[in-house]
Amino acid sequence: MRESVHQGPDPEATVRQHAKGKLTARERLDVLLDSGSFVEVEAFRRHRATGFGLERRRPHTDGVVAGWGRIYGREVMVYAHDFRIFGGALGEAHAEKIHKVMDLAESSGVPLISLNDGAGARIQEGVTALAGYGGIFQRNVRVSGVIPQISVMLGPCAGGAAYSPALTDFVFMVQGTAQMFITGPDVVKAVTGEEITQDDLGGARVHGTLSGVAGFVYDDEVSCLEDVRYLLSLLPANNQELPPSIPCVDPPDRSNDSLLDLVPADPAQSYDMSAVIEEIVDGGEFFEFHAGWAGNLICGLARFDGQVTGIVANQPNHLAGVLDIGASEKGARFIQMCDAFNIPLVSLVDVPGFLPGADQEHGGIIRHGAKLLYAYCAASVPRIQVIVRKAYGGAYIVMDSRSIGADLSFAWPTNEIAVMGAEGAANVIFRREIAAAADPAEQRAKRVEEYRSTLMHPYYAAERGLVDDIIDPRTTRATLTRALGLLRAKHAPAPQRKHGNPPM
Repeated sequence: MRESVHQGPDPEATVRQHAKGKLTARERLDVLLDSGSFVEVEAFRRHRATGFGLERRRPHTDGVVAGWGRIYGREVMVYAHDFRIFGGALGEAHAEKIHKVMDLAESSGVPLISLNDGAGARIQEGVTALAGYGGIFQRNVRVSGVIPQISVMLGPCAGGAAYSPALTDFVFMVQGTAQMFITGPDVVKAVTGEEITQDDLGGARVHGTLSGVAGFVYDDEVSCLEDVRYLLSLLPANNQELPPSIPCVDPPDRSNDSLLDLVPADPAQSYDMSAVIEEIVDGGEFFEFHAGWAGNLICGLARFDGQVTGIVANQPNHLAGVLDIGASEKGARFIQMCDAFNIPLVSLVDVPGFLPGADQEHGGIIRHGAKLLYAYCAASVPRIQVIVRKAYGGAYIVMDSRSIGADLSFAWPTNEIAVMGAEGAANVIFRREIAAAADPAEQRAKRVEEYRSTLMHPYYAAERGLVDDIIDPRTTRATLTRALGLLRAKHAPAPQRKHGNPPM
């Protein structure tokens, strides 16, 4: 009987699943979990609905495989939609199995992984199917920030079903087979007259580059599931634990000589901040989040001396590293995740300001930029700022400056911290004087140099205690490793309140 359950009610359904380039639910679990570690619950569960022919179709599992297993020897709870049964659609029994797994994850304090490949609510069961989704959403919110929640999109996810992944901490998607949308192409055409494919409406490319819904996008299921395993190796099981540490073979005090060539001294020249990150972290291993979305800000996890650390960095190669709406949302979400799961934060700063323009102002850059500011101010984990080159205006404050609570701030000798660049500042302060001068260009150049030498030299902020030290770029890794080691035991009691009211 158990073998029959594992094979499914229709052998041809497995053939059809493979023909779409998709693994079955159990094959996916075999890739995701340590070999032989999966323990299934309620394998013999069947629905009890009647009408529309359902009473004649009562397959075991009811279209979802649920249970627990191990990833690198650590326990996780998992459920996987089985598209071969009712297209993975959710009914009452199906939902109750998911509720059980979610409750076990909460009570056991272990991560929750969902492998999504379903056709939404089971229409034949009506409102009971909708109520099942409500129970999932309520549990998603209840364990938010308590245990890591990972959604892996391996097939369709339409309508209200899309909100459960949106409520989780991490969303993985596979190109060509996964789609997420609230209303499908047929409804869009009926209401707006617009013709659009499922992939163009809610495929992995769309959510990985335009909407920001998906943090990780892959070409195939195996590489996707392997990175889910890798991500979990960087996360604690719950918010009461520290992230797992590993022995480090990369010397903590390794000199970063190549940084002298990677970063130009001229603040107008671009460079790749990713190369800087790879140079200073253990073994050059950096796991980037949302690599295809809001590329002007880099977010991801790495290790210093074997200890997991979150990195937030401006990317001068993209929009000169300015902060805009997308970057603010991306950074805020990442910082909140790190703070929830006890992951220290390092901010690498090279920011010319916020992106100007009517589109940004009308789109709510004030509100969205405040999300990034709020996330930094609220974070109680160790926070270290490194000013690599320039930090201008409000963007300097927002990028975890000492004034909003960074524990330590370091700067390279090339740093410039100011309200704005020297050229813009001189044009404002000395506007009339420059206009009245016999040679305006010469006078402007003179005043620009005066402003730069007076307020923008590397030691101005250090003299006022806003930077703890001016460091040799070659010692960046060693400096951060020592500082993170000091702050590992940081304890910051939370204020007495129900919760804050962050900008949404």
